Formats: sequence, C-alpha cells, structure tokens
Amino acid sequence: DVESLAVAIGIEPADLSARLRKNAKKEFLYLKRHLPPDIAQVVLDRDFPAVYGVTEYRRYYPEGDATAHVIGFTDLDDKGKEGVELEFEERLQGVAGRKQVIRDRKGNKVKDIAEIQPAKPGQDVYLSFDARVQYIANRELAAVVAESGAKAGYLVALDVETGEVLAMVNQPTYNPNNRTTLNPQQLRNRAVIDMFEPGSTMKVLTVAAALESGKYTPESKFNTHPGTMQVLNHLVRDHEDYGVIDLGTIITKSSNVGVTQIALSLPREGLPTFFQRFGFGKTTGSGFPGESRGLMQPPNAWNPVELSTMSYGNGIAVTVLQLIRAYATIANNGVQLPISFTKLTKPPEGSRLISAHIANQLFPMMESVVSTDGTAIRAAVPGYRVAGKTGTAHKPEAGRYSANKYMALFVGFAPVSNPKVALAVVIDEPSTRNQGYYGGAVAAPVFSRVMGETLRLMNVPLDKPLDAPVMMKKSSVPAVKTVTAAPITGE
Repeated sequence: DVESLAVAIGIEPADLSARLRKNAKKEFLYLKRHLPPDIAQVVLDRDFPAVYGVTEYRRYYPEGDATAHVIGFTDLDDKGKEGVELEFEERLQGVAGRKQVIRDRKGNKVKDIAEIQPAKPGQDVYLSFDARVQYIANRELAAVVAESGAKAGYLVALDVETGEVLAMVNQPTYNPNNRTTLNPQQLRNRAVIDMFEPGSTMKVLTVAAALESGKYTPESKFNTHPGTMQVLNHLVRDHEDYGVIDLGTIITKSSNVGVTQIALSLPREGLPTFFQRFGFGKTTGSGFPGESRGLMQPPNAWNPVELSTMSYGNGIAVTVLQLIRAYATIANNGVQLPISFTKLTKPPEGSRLISAHIANQLFPMMESVVSTDGTAIRAAVPGYRVAGKTGTAHKPEAGRYSANKYMALFVGFAPVSNPKVALAVVIDEPSTRNQGYYGGAVAAPVFSRVMGETLRLMNVPLDKPLDAPVMMKKSSVPAVKTVTAAPITGE
C-alpha cells in the first residue's frame, strides 16, 4: 500500500499520495532519487506493485573542498551547474542511445528488439591543475584567512610558459560531496568573478608604460619631496618622504607621488590605453562561467585626478585572473598567452604586448621589492630569486573608501633568472590589528610558502644559494633625468 511504500523510502505518506494523484496520467514517476543502494534494495525486495529501480550514478569529487570552486558540480541529472562541469558540459555529457526493448510488468528489461540510435560517450577533459599545488594553495590560504580574521581569500597560479592554470583556490570553500547546507554565496569562484581595486600592484604597469614612452630610463630621477603632491582637489600621499628617487625605487618603495608624476607626464590616453592593452576592462577569454570584465573608467573620465589614482591602482577594478595574467605576461618577456584550464600538449601562440627589453628592465625593480629595502621581504623563497609587488587598497564602501577595510595583495613570479610560475595572493578584509593588513605582512608569506613548494614539486632548478641573504644591491648608476613635482591646478 501507499503508506508502507512511503515509510520504506522515507517520505510522508500524505506527500506520496498527493504526488500520485497529481501525476495519475503519467506513465512514469520518480519516487525518490539517489537512494543509498542498501536502502533501495530493501524497498525493491518488498516487491511493491509497479515499483522498480533505476541505476543512477553520482559524481564524487576526490579533491573535495580544495577544487570545489574550479571543478564545480552537477545536478541530479548529471548536468553541469558550476565551474568546469558547466563550462565543458557538452564535451562531458555525451549522447544517450535509444533501443527498442520488451519489459515485464515490473519494468524489467526482458529482451532487446533493435538499436534505434547508438550511444556516444562523453569526451575526457584533462585539466591543467596540479592537484598537489592546489592542495598546498588551499591549505595555506585557509590558514592565513583564519589567522588574520579575513572575510575571504583568493589565490591563482599560472604556468608562465603555457598560460595553464596550475592552481585556483578560494576561501571560504565548501565540500562538493555534501551540499545539504550550501548557500549561493559559497558557490562563487571569487578569483574569476569578484572585482576589486588592485592598489599598488598596478605600479609595475605604470612604470612599464613610462619605459615604453621613451621619456624615461630605469635611472631617471623623480623628486617626490615632501612626500605629497596636489592634483587639482586631490592630495596624493606617500608613506613617507622619499626625496629624489629613481624609477626602480618608485616600485621598491611603492611611491604614489612617483607614479602620479609618470601618469601626468604621458599623453592623456597613455596610461588607460596601456592598461587596456594588458586586458583590463575585458574578460581574459578563459571561458570560465560568469567571468567578470573588471572596470575601467570611460575616456571622458580621464582627468588628472583619475589618471593619478589609476596609476597606483585606485578607480580601476580587476579580477585576480586578470591581474596574474598581466604579471605572467611580464614574466614571459612581454608575451601574453591565453588562459587555459585544460592541459596543453604544446605552448600556445601568444601576443607581444611590450618588448622583451622593457620586461627585462622591470625584473630587477620587482626583485628589489622582495628585499630588506622593499615592502615584501616575507615573500622571499629560499634558493630562488623572486620578483613581485605588494598592494594594500582601501575597500570602497557606500560611495567612499572605508577607513578600516582593506584588500591585501602580493603578486609575483619566480625564479627571476628563468620565470616558471606566476602567483597572486589576495586577502579580503584582514584584521587591522598590529598592522597585519598590509600586503607585505599578510599576503606575501602565503606567496612564499606556496611558491616555494610549487617550484620544488616542478623540479625547477635553484637560481641562488639556499643560504643567500635577502638584500638589495645599491645602484651606482648616475642620474640621467630629473622630474620635479609641482602642484597641478588645471588639465
């Protein structure tokens, strides 16, 4: 009877009765799907009239929460709903075949009559991820988010020579094998979807634009005294008064005044179009579902204040994937490669965005950041030369910048002598206790641990002694050009 059947499969008798009445004219009705095999067999053994079993399969994700946001998951019908499960749905699903068969009154197949349409199996998809690197990245990111009391964290690692995604993790994450308590916010792959202001990590690109303009060399001098600069109604500030510094020191010390001078000395469209060339303001074309375009201000907004703030990463919104792709392009001697979530058999064809000469000029500047004179000595990796840039950006909130909410970043690559891996770490709203919200304090150590283990797993040769001190060599190159800061009162 209906009541006994309902109890056996674990649903309310009244609910089952209502469903049977509602679907009385249908020839087929699922009573309950994905029952555990042992429970299903007990129900079938009771020989309820017109009740029979259908074998179904369910995805199991062996890497669990480490790959949840990237791989995604399928629904009850094995249709991809998130991540690469959704992106590659057509390749994975195949096409079901059709047969004419004879069944008994219980629905059991008695005899095959004819094959009407042959089945086509789905294709295998080989992802580019290294499960070991993914696990390490997830472990280290989870630890720092917990330690810093942060809202979230994102990390992306790219193979510099191929554009393959080696790791992409988000915290907090979820277990795709148990989604009973899942909420929609947990599903979002923040590394591809969430936009944020990248802060000082954009200074590397501003300096690259300066070098490409032909107006500057690495030895060009900038007078940043007294550590502030008035741009119309906007006051640009440095952390301290750095005085007269060269182009490389602008990156080493992360000078807002220095990059503002660069931006305002270029043609009005110079810096924005340079950023657009690197892919900011449009998707990377990775194909990942829901990928964001980021945000670039329109040309009619390119006034001196906007150009100034853009030069040090404010007033522009990016994704982690966009940002790490830009750094991987520099690491690849100025050639940008397509992003790939699948394993490649050969390196793809790239597009040259800047000359190899300019890219190589940036290397020592970025390497100096990971030194006793720079802002990210904690990003250093024993045995490997590291290049990168910190960023600490106030978060926009209700039309203005929050006084105590930050994004802490470190983006870089290694080894400098022959770059193999580019890695970005972003921590969303770390605690402001004890100055632990700076990129060099909270994001750089994660970079160091993940990059170090990744390079060792990839058997990348060391490019400096293991016990070499992390120091910056002082340049003895004489000044070639001087740019003096002055208040700007008009466009």
